[in-house]
Amino acid sequence: MKRSFRWTALVVLMSCLLITASACGSKSSGGSGDGDENGQETVKIGVLASLTGALESYGKQTQRGFELGLMYATDGTMEVDGKKIEVVYEDTETKPEVAVQKATKLFEEDEVDFLVGSSSSGDTLAVLPLAEEYEKVMIVEPAVADSITGSEFNRYIFRTARNSSQDAIAGAAAIAKDGVKIATLAPDYSFGRDGVAAFKETAEGLGAEIVLEEYADPAATDFTSNIQKVIDSKPDYLFVIWAGANSPWSQIGDMKLQEKGIKISTGAPDIAALSAMEPLVGMEGFSVYYHELPNNEVNDWLVEEHKKKYDGEVPDLFTPGGMSSAISIVEAIKKTEGDLDPDTLIDTMEGMSFDTPKGTMTFREEDHQALQTLYAIKLEKKEGVPYPVPVLIRELSPEETAPPIRN
Repeated sequence: MKRSFRWTALVVLMSCLLITASACGSKSSGGSGDGDENGQETVKIGVLASLTGALESYGKQTQRGFELGLMYATDGTMEVDGKKIEVVYEDTETKPEVAVQKATKLFEEDEVDFLVGSSSSGDTLAVLPLAEEYEKVMIVEPAVADSITGSEFNRYIFRTARNSSQDAIAGAAAIAKDGVKIATLAPDYSFGRDGVAAFKETAEGLGAEIVLEEYADPAATDFTSNIQKVIDSKPDYLFVIWAGANSPWSQIGDMKLQEKGIKISTGAPDIAALSAMEPLVGMEGFSVYYHELPNNEVNDWLVEEHKKKYDGEVPDLFTPGGMSSAISIVEAIKKTEGDLDPDTLIDTMEGMSFDTPKGTMTFREEDHQALQTLYAIKLEKKEGVPYPVPVLIRELSPEETAPPIRN
């Protein structure tokens, strides 16, 4: 437990003072400063991700991006300010109780200086109080529930992932206006409900009417009854929020919503889910990331190095987020000149800007949410690509997609 750990640390410190300061050695200012077998000081980072379970693909994308981000930010040395970076990955299995167990292990046994994660909003919300209890900075990536930097926020939480309101602002801007009737379909947990709430607020502010909020079991494989309710509500648009491999896209196509006069709009998902969106070619919506959308040197590096490392595969939806979280940690340590004291890090990171594959991100001082670029897109067929491709209509600037402050 944390209390016993601190008592042990106090006893060790008193013993050192009784023996001599030189016998116990010295640490650099502020951090845990644990050394490796060669005596080099280290920065320990714990990463929580869904490496198995319903969001396995998201977790693995984040892991890949995080590893590449550390390589990029340290110029391949895996060191920052003379300290060696050590990373410990833990699988949450997309289960909040497991996430809590793994986070506790990372804090107590591995004694990490930073925590990163996780793939699920439910997992992340369960872990947030531990960051405050153990007084360690946690970078949230890629979980998006508004409440993470809203009602459940604490000062140790920073988020490189976009939140549901940022998605909602981008999604609503694409379709909402006076007199438009919109139905929503989302998974029945915090990610989906927060997303719909934020979308509804933005869309109604633009004059649209939300005629149905339909929530489906996150583990569902049959969406027939959900989609039929959408059809019965007779909207002009169906706005879909979804995450996971068990997506509703095939059944939306099979039930011919567009032939019934219902236009579909959504955020462009990861590549695996894009493969199921053939019936939606021509759809206008938004994207968090597709490797051809950003035009900057960091993204160019990510695409090139990802292809080299992973047999020609391009980075996917959550890869740049993993990279951004790693860059943010390295940049913070550089700015503190190696000081890992949490209060110093928090003071440094509030308002901090840093370059990412999506352009410049900034941790907003009030709620530590990273303001970032999103993309208005249209799905189009592209020769030689076996899925509909998000094609840029325009960039949505960090200022344009800045979400309300809710903490």
